[in-house]
Amino acid sequence: MISAGDFRNGVTLEIDGNVVQILEFQHVKPGKGAAFVRTKLKNVINGGVVEKTFRPTEKFPAARIDREDMQYLYNDGDLFYFMNSETYEQIGINKDTIGDALKFVKENEVCKVCSYNGSVFAVEAPLFVELEITETEPGFKGDTAQGATKPATVETGAQVNVPLFVEQGDKIKIDTRTGEYLSRV
Repeated sequence: MISAGDFRNGVTLEIDGNVVQILEFQHVKPGKGAAFVRTKLKNVINGGVVEKTFRPTEKFPAARIDREDMQYLYNDGDLFYFMNSETYEQIGINKDTIGDALKFVKENEVCKVCSYNGSVFAVEAPLFVELEITETEPGFKGDTAQGATKPATVETGAQVNVPLFVEQGDKIKIDTRTGEYLSRV
């Protein structure tokens, strides 16, 4: 059991039959009245975000989320297939569950598959990936005082803004959380 006074960002709890993750929390001690904890909670199953307040003495059971490393194999229409590298067990995950998580992920890369009580609710891509530029316009000399960028398409089909000096065929490093260009490889 976790009391509201011990809330931290990223903690996963069961509240009112829902599994929620704490996105933000703030301990508030007003001049009059009792202290309380203001939180922003994300439902890990459906993705909804809600704000709630709690008394610091309220207690909630911790939810156990399993994060398992699995290799992304391929997609077949609306299903994406992943394989456990140790047991070679394969699972298919629906496109709606995955969302944009695999926008920068190539086949055969390892991702984290998140599940609660055996049901998969999310896939986490690696933090950084290296991808090849398949299409971009040539860069122009000059007009680079402000760090100008141009759109480029990477081998997974996703769009990224890259500096003007990056050419087609270059390998680049991308932060999958923000979708930003980091460096050439």
